[in-house]
Amino acid sequence: MYPILETGRMDRTVIERLRRMERELTPDVVQSHAVKSHFLVRASGLHKRLPWVAFHHGYTWPDLRMRLYNQIDRWSLLGALRVVTVSQPFRTELIERGVSPERIEVIHNAIDPQWGVRIINPERSGRLRESLGIRADKRVILIVGRLSREKDHTSLLDVVCSLRSAVRRRAGLLPHLLVVGDGPERARLERKIRTLNMTEDVTLVGQVPTAEPYYGIADVAVLASLSEGSPNALLEAMAAHVPIVATAVGGIPEIVSHRDSALLVRPTDREDMANAIAELLTDPSVGRKLADRAREIVLSRFNPELRAKRLLQIYTAVRERSTNRR
Repeated sequence: MYPILETGRMDRTVIERLRRMERELTPDVVQSHAVKSHFLVRASGLHKRLPWVAFHHGYTWPDLRMRLYNQIDRWSLLGALRVVTVSQPFRTELIERGVSPERIEVIHNAIDPQWGVRIINPERSGRLRESLGIRADKRVILIVGRLSREKDHTSLLDVVCSLRSAVRRRAGLLPHLLVVGDGPERARLERKIRTLNMTEDVTLVGQVPTAEPYYGIADVAVLASLSEGSPNALLEAMAAHVPIVATAVGGIPEIVSHRDSALLVRPTDREDMANAIAELLTDPSVGRKLADRAREIVLSRFNPELRAKRLLQIYTAVRERSTNRR
């Protein structure tokens, strides 16, 4: 690893240091991730001398600066020999931005087949629930991800509030929302939790080294997102054998199917999501069937070895093409 340190956000000396590093290391392939890295490769001119593979993970829109960066990406990606993205909707978006279809590859994320196996430990799960203050009579609804608007945690808060009200009217299972992750929306979510009087029904864990232990106490894993690529949180829930409710956006329907390996709902449709979560909480047999099928899929289609083979094919192809052009 060869770090390039910046003195500030707009440190132009980074470009020259990239060029110097290219001359010293003479790499076979240049690979970049996200809009800033794409811009630096294009601005430095590395793409003119080396085969460049750019990884596109989708766009977020937390502020005006990020929106501007996203627009600059239109120019940056035009210089890449291959653009690897994580879903068909993202591929369509890239084509609309001017990237040639033949230069785009769709490769979903992958996960270690053993991920989640270590969490099958009732004693450890019991200690974690106790440390989080989650009562034994509550059912845990887990959402893992960055606290940003596109993840739509606010809709899920409304859903859990409605589920809480519903079980008060009849004998049922009390829901508890467990939120793992951090981000710019945290303060707004905390205010909404207080407004809904849900401080005893929601736990904000914050950022953690791994979310793996939390799947061990989850009854349902939820993705409430407005947009997604190939979400790691979805693959984690599949590997951890936790029933899933997810919005049918981005690459999610390319990974799981409704009533085969997950329950898929319309984004922002609180009633649809509430009904899906309630079904899994009240009928465990449905959840077990979905979770069994989801784990079969993640083991057969989304393991790191298959992804590595696809990437190696791309690296080989761009390297050979670059050599033939010289």
